[in-house]
Amino acid sequence: MQAFIHPTLIKLFDGIKNFQQRAYEQDFANMKGLVEDGQQPKVLLIACSDSRVDPAILTNAEPGDLFVLRNVANLVPSYDIEGKYDGARAAIEYAVRDLEVEHIVILGHARCGGIHAFLKTLSGQKIQRDFIGDWVSLAMDGCVHYAIEQINGSDNDLGETVREVDLDTLSEHQHLVERAAIRGSLDNLLTYPWIKQRIDKGELNLHGWWFDLENGDLWATDAENTVFLPVID
Repeated sequence: MQAFIHPTLIKLFDGIKNFQQRAYEQDFANMKGLVEDGQQPKVLLIACSDSRVDPAILTNAEPGDLFVLRNVANLVPSYDIEGKYDGARAAIEYAVRDLEVEHIVILGHARCGGIHAFLKTLSGQKIQRDFIGDWVSLAMDGCVHYAIEQINGSDNDLGETVREVDLDTLSEHQHLVERAAIRGSLDNLLTYPWIKQRIDKGELNLHGWWFDLENGDLWATDAENTVFLPVID
């Protein structure tokens, strides 16, 4: 008896069939190695759950290339040993301490619904959901520290004063808030003691990426994770 396939899911099942042909018939040796030897990805990629920004599709990654964590607005909570039931922290720990990835990439994107929801909460519009409002509030530190700085065109490291920015201005520059949230999450990664230890040993590197949905451009942080620069000419 054949399983019932809902019309909406037919495309997905066809995709699995195509993957089976490519991975198990045309490149069986690779899949056999992944099954027998286990996964050894070099990259933990933390991405948004947004259906338009699938990290494997964007990067043309093969099976075994990426260990992927996806959540609303690609946010990273700071280290908190009390957060026992936390899928984000658990995935990060497994990737760093067990898989020993060499790179952590936080991939954000333009027109992010999670960041839009965050901006709405700042304006006092309570989100009528059970969990989303609290989750997107993780973007607060990055928004305050980095987005306002970018909008002002100032640099705190040089001792310049950062002016207050109203919510309308923040909303008009959502792409800067999205990038600021990435930088805030990079800062949060440094609160994990075993991440900081591996970085200090030169065994782990952190990166921030921002994908522009409107034209397909990718922006990435510099070596110090201080500014975003275009990657694709």
